[in-house]
Amino acid sequence: MKGKAFLKALYYTVASFTMVIVLWQVAIMVWRPSDFLLPSPLAVLRALVAWVVDGTLALGLRDSLGRFVMGYSAAVAVGVAFGLLLGLCNSLFRYAYPLIQLVRPIAPVAWMPFIVLLLGIGDAPAIVIIFLAGFFPVLLTTASATHRIDPIYAKVAANYGMARSAYVFRIVLPAIFPQIANSLHIALGTSWIFLVSGEMMGTQTGLGYMIIDARNNMRTDQLLATMIVIGAAGFALDLLVGRLTSSVLKRWGAAA
Repeated sequence: MKGKAFLKALYYTVASFTMVIVLWQVAIMVWRPSDFLLPSPLAVLRALVAWVVDGTLALGLRDSLGRFVMGYSAAVAVGVAFGLLLGLCNSLFRYAYPLIQLVRPIAPVAWMPFIVLLLGIGDAPAIVIIFLAGFFPVLLTTASATHRIDPIYAKVAANYGMARSAYVFRIVLPAIFPQIANSLHIALGTSWIFLVSGEMMGTQTGLGYMIIDARNNMRTDQLLATMIVIGAAGFALDLLVGRLTSSVLKRWGAAA
């Protein structure tokens, strides 16, 4: 069954991408725009192949993924830790929640001037932007899920003399992990989006820098090629996170 499901998903993925490419080529044949406004799929493919051959694509992906892993991992770790703390401490939750809701809607790039002044240019601002983009979805989901756990679980754990740390890791985390898993996908999407914005500020490598470089050189074929790589990499990362969370859910008996 799993093999058939995989083949079916692969079929729909290939079919949807093929449809987009066909419609793209038909639009070019009908409206005949200039190559600058809308390059052909073949021109974009040539730009991708050139980057593969000269190593530009590998370098950009390596640096972007390195920054992303650092920022996203920190956002997940800190978000879950502070979310558990807020969820388990009702008074702290009541004080912190209004402040979190005040800061959360501010776009991470709005902090960029302060981040650059504090950390300078380079990798650090991009990593901090990624962290801010992923932190709040994980924090709020973890805190809210922990806060809503039935108090009877804490009473049962206390009756059995279970330590606080054991209660958190054996009862709370398995109970709220389905909600955390959903927040990881949301955080991944927002972090990956703001990775590009962060890399546009001061970095000399990465996918965001490649977009700026293509724009400055008026190479729309390279611009579209980079956009396709960003989308494909984000899609692959989301699948990877989905596999990891599914394995954890199965281990804790929360998934089939």
